[in-house]
Amino acid sequence: MKPYERPILEKPAGHDKVLLHSCCAPCSGEVMEAIAASGIRYSIFFYNPNIHPRKEYELRKLENIRFAEKSGIEFIDADYDLENWFQRVKGLEWEPERGARCTACFDMRFERTALYAAEHGFNVITSCLGISRWKNMDQINDCGERAVARYPEMHYWTYNWRKEGGSARMIEISKEEQFYQQEYCGCIYSLRDTNSWRESKGREKIKIGEKFYGVNDDDLGSCG
Repeated sequence: MKPYERPILEKPAGHDKVLLHSCCAPCSGEVMEAIAASGIRYSIFFYNPNIHPRKEYELRKLENIRFAEKSGIEFIDADYDLENWFQRVKGLEWEPERGARCTACFDMRFERTALYAAEHGFNVITSCLGISRWKNMDQINDCGERAVARYPEMHYWTYNWRKEGGSARMIEISKEEQFYQQEYCGCIYSLRDTNSWRESKGREKIKIGEKFYGVNDDDLGSCG
């Protein structure tokens, strides 16, 4: 197999310091590798109060911490702002995936990311959410750009992390590291709908904490 030839990324808006919002290790692994290989400094910002139940949240966070420490990257834990998330998506419980509930969720998470960036000297934020094939890239970018619009001179990096082999490299890293393979977006409503679909197909409900890339990865996981 031909070795992966990594493209060198241009510095976003000319800046060499980025705050990377991360949802999980599988999605952020390739993005972390790509940013570092391009000589761009960055820190990871973990703010994902959408991830439920708590066991799933801790699995994703602790694994992301492990990989950040292995990579020598600062990991900023914004903790689990649970009740505020439920309030933010109130009335949107039955919205479909990629619908208004997801927009409200992305808005909340990126607003907090942009606030931290403004308070700690980052002029650029971005997110690994867009590398997932389960996500709408335009929806994510719109939310990111809306969040930074509140702060003069701040930018949201809209780079498409899937392109030029990014998606394939994401899976390679996940298998090499045997990352936890989540099977739903992350929120309790996604878990409900995914399990409902599985039951309609005669499949077992999701068992949290049991699937790992490179061990039992018969299909690709989702992420939130």
